[in-house]
Amino acid sequence: MIPLIVCGASGRMGRMLIQAVTETPGVRLAAAIERPGTPELGRDAGALVGLAALGVVLTDDLGAALEQARGGCIVDFTAPAATEAAAALCARAGVGMVVGTTGLGDSAKAALERASAAVPVLVAANFSLGVNVLLGLAEQAARLLEGFDMEVVEIHHGKKRDAPSGTALRLAEALAEGRGQKLSEAGVYARQGDVGPRTPGEIGVMALRGGDVVGEHTAFLFGPGERVELTHRATSRTTFAHGAVRAGRWLAGKPAGRYDMRDVLGLRGPAGSPGRPGA
Repeated sequence: MIPLIVCGASGRMGRMLIQAVTETPGVRLAAAIERPGTPELGRDAGALVGLAALGVVLTDDLGAALEQARGGCIVDFTAPAATEAAAALCARAGVGMVVGTTGLGDSAKAALERASAAVPVLVAANFSLGVNVLLGLAEQAARLLEGFDMEVVEIHHGKKRDAPSGTALRLAEALAEGRGQKLSEAGVYARQGDVGPRTPGEIGVMALRGGDVVGEHTAFLFGPGERVELTHRATSRTTFAHGAVRAGRWLAGKPAGRYDMRDVLGLRGPAGSPGRPGA
């Protein structure tokens, strides 16, 4: 049984991850981690999600928990600062990382890159099968539809903190890759006032917020007299939880390096190099 540690265990996604671990063969919940001061500390993880007791209580000591998870990995949906701190601990303990934290800054990204020299690290903007297929379709469409204008629109619930979403940025990157561009050079994230005509190479990324929308992402490709829309709509977060646990089961025992969901799902093209730092 592969040991998995759920970080951010008392949050909405953390509870779904605990449930998903109990429903996935071949894995077990080794620990459930929360930040210091969280009211749920000391509660059994099973009771937290309405299950029978699992014998795993919520703790704020990730370092000690990692000693019980050698050969496994953490599944981290927390905050950038917490993910950055976890990266250093996992690298020292020899425990892999599945990271779904959004809004990662340069410091957290650098910490994950350093950790990947010692342990397998899988970072994904989205863990659903459908979204990862969408990324491949978007890259292919951008490559084939020469000269089309490209835009990304995403919609999420009103409580989401970061914008654009990590999935929207990854979708825009897929479009840029298909066109041989860099999103850092082509991306446009706001338009207001007299901005002038749209430049041919730009990729717009726009965020909408409201209600209880789980997640919706659309890549638009506009051509003369026609347009293509590629859309994914998520109706339940359980899809992401089960995908992340599946990624953890797959990642355990892999060589040190960087991975993503294309590796897990076998969607990487022949030029891909799983395990290569930065892959």
